[in-house]
Amino acid sequence: MRPNIQWPEGRAFAFTVFDDTDRATLDNVPHVYSFLRDLGLRTTKSVWPVEGVREPSVVGGLTCGDRDYLDLVLALQAEGFEIGYHNATYHSSTREETRVALDVFERLFGHPPMSMANHTDCQEGIYWGVDRLTGANRLLYDILTRGRRRIFRGHVPGDRHFWGDLCRDRVRYVRNFTFPVVNTLEACPFMPYFDPGRPFVNLWFAASDGENMRSFNRLVTEGNQDRLEREGGACIVYTHFGKGFVTGGRLDPRFRQLMERLARKDGWFVPVSTLLDHLAAARGRHVLTAGERARLERRWLFHRIRASSPRLTGTIRSLLTPSGT
Repeated sequence: MRPNIQWPEGRAFAFTVFDDTDRATLDNVPHVYSFLRDLGLRTTKSVWPVEGVREPSVVGGLTCGDRDYLDLVLALQAEGFEIGYHNATYHSSTREETRVALDVFERLFGHPPMSMANHTDCQEGIYWGVDRLTGANRLLYDILTRGRRRIFRGHVPGDRHFWGDLCRDRVRYVRNFTFPVVNTLEACPFMPYFDPGRPFVNLWFAASDGENMRSFNRLVTEGNQDRLEREGGACIVYTHFGKGFVTGGRLDPRFRQLMERLARKDGWFVPVSTLLDHLAAARGRHVLTAGERARLERRWLFHRIRASSPRLTGTIRSLLTPSGT
């Protein structure tokens, strides 16, 4: 299913990026964003609003507690980039710490976060880990990650990390599944969507998987760019501009080449929430059905398993795919 979406100004397709702030420093991300700005592309850069008081859970980077970094982020906002949310900081946060961080975000940027993505190892992750999935998909994920599974409690009322009501009241869009396709709407044609089984999130969105420089470049090859344009689709790349895009103060040459080519196309290059607002206005609020959720989950699981253990893919596909489908 590929919905026929009319893009503003008669543009042929839509393209944007949600940049996860992990490993972002003043030595890497300024080079990426000055390049995107000069190309006329506007995307979404997430932040950690407050400086951590404990060591990073997995990976760190600069926060808005660094004055020079904050000045950069504010300048990006003034130039039309969206500032997104990536949890309170680079380690797990209690409910009160999250509340403070959301207040700081609103004070700094003039409004609550429009879009966010959970940070990998923050225990306040909302509907994350095994709680992203249901039924047989959940069982399989539980088996595959046993022994290295992380527990996420942001959606569990009464837990010290619970902030689900704050998310519902203050965040519009939350990222969930990523897929290895350039047209995100091909993988998730009904985004943004509301999931009745996960009521603390207003609207979910999917993304195309470009986690680091290498996977980003594989995703936006010349052929995939042409395909996205031909299909009139929308691509929301989920990536980390702090992971390999800049070395020794210089942009990766292949990334530069691909983005310069993309920018010459007739695309609508806007931040994540602007693109999602357009989809929501065009089609109304979509309530996810059980069948739609099962298909999304299966496709995501196959992608994850294929990436980590290709030999398991065929066996697991046969176990999870209902007979006759």
